Amino acid sequence: MSDVYQAIANSPVGSKIFSSLNLPIPVILERHSPGQASFISGDVIVGAAPGGKAITSVLATLKTAPQAKLHTLAGLPAEADVQKAGGTAGVNVGNYTASKEDKQKFKGLIFDATGIKNTAELRALYDFFHPLTRKLEKCGRIVVIGRIPENCPLEQRIAQRGLEGLIKSLGKEIKKASVANLIYVDEGAESQLASSLQFFLSPKAAYVSGQLVRVAAADFNSDGFDWNKPLTGKTVLVTGAARGIGAAIAEVIARDGAKVIVLDIPPMADDLKQVASRIGGVALEADITAADAPALISAAAKEHGGLDVIIHNAGVTRDKTMAGMPDKFWDMVIDINIGSEERINAQLLKDGTLNDGGRIVCVSSISGIAGNMGQTNYATSKAAVIGMVQGMAPELQAKNITINAVAPGFIETQMTAAIPFAIREAGRRMNSMSQGGQPVDVAETISYFASPASQGVTGNIVRVCGQSLIGA
Repeated sequence: MSDVYQAIANSPVGSKIFSSLNLPIPVILERHSPGQASFISGDVIVGAAPGGKAITSVLATLKTAPQAKLHTLAGLPAEADVQKAGGTAGVNVGNYTASKEDKQKFKGLIFDATGIKNTAELRALYDFFHPLTRKLEKCGRIVVIGRIPENCPLEQRIAQRGLEGLIKSLGKEIKKASVANLIYVDEGAESQLASSLQFFLSPKAAYVSGQLVRVAAADFNSDGFDWNKPLTGKTVLVTGAARGIGAAIAEVIARDGAKVIVLDIPPMADDLKQVASRIGGVALEADITAADAPALISAAAKEHGGLDVIIHNAGVTRDKTMAGMPDKFWDMVIDINIGSEERINAQLLKDGTLNDGGRIVCVSSISGIAGNMGQTNYATSKAAVIGMVQGMAPELQAKNITINAVAPGFIETQMTAAIPFAIREAGRRMNSMSQGGQPVDVAETISYFASPASQGVTGNIVRVCGQSLIGA
């Protein structure tokens, strides 16, 4: 559904009127276009706290963005460290001296905070961002890299946890459809940063802001890896794929090179077959709550050599307050949204249908994080999805399998189009970007989790909500 308010606000006449009335003007987001030569284009400035260990990996990743021009901020204590890392990574890093008067703009601001070991050293963040945040371009990117707090000594843990407050606040301050995100990387896992860096710096993260992921050690080697077709040779199953977000997921996953099996219930067969035909995939009709569904899915996947990725997208809402909710609404939502996923995962793991290096990606919701009036059943189910992801991650990591989830906010779908006008407008505007997201925004985040390059990324929940004001 189109956003009429955004269209008017961005018209020549509308922008003048909206500005004079001090009304928000939602910036048109820059999203990924097939064939883009560089995951980020334009001037990018890179900084580090003294002792940062991620800077060389950051610059090595940026080396693969041919349209990025790299700088570091002159006068900082770690300026020489950044220049040295540039030499090691084989990239040219220019020196930029900040000035309020110059017209310099940056597409990306990246800071390696892994060297921060106590709260006094957090000053390095101020020294870097203070002169630069006003110089961020429209649809710009901020990424901070820190250490996983839980794995740090006490003083460092306290300081590193502070990075979350920084990122969430910057995401709300920078405006102009720019985003700010945080990557926590374990010591020794810096070589696994590329997938997360490329995602958060790219237009694929257009509606993802104020988020963090944790990156652990893994054995992924990027030599010869095709970053433009990361899922080449992979077989992926997407549930609930006949329409909306599920169809968008299937299209993006196919774009990224995978063979896609799309699944939905028999009444959606016509739409499902259209999606399969459009992406060159395979349609599988099944009710995921049926007793034989897990075995049916496992058998169908084995016909295609097993699964490399399963994406649990299927879900329903049956909204009522707890006091007015019939038990069938409760049972249906819990069974579809979480019970079926538990049973399917158990079957795929039991049968060995999920291949080595497999990926499980789930769709939760900000309702499962913040709750929502009239959605006790839905919020319970989506919070349980988060519990499943966090609970299974350590066990699956030992089997070389990752599990992560996305938590969409207000996404423009047929479901949100049916919401009453006033509530729909509130949902669109109550985030840092003053607009709803698109199904493709959810799909891009899922493809990032599904990539072989994300081997070190597991147990994460990333909200795709434009940094909604609702919830954490």
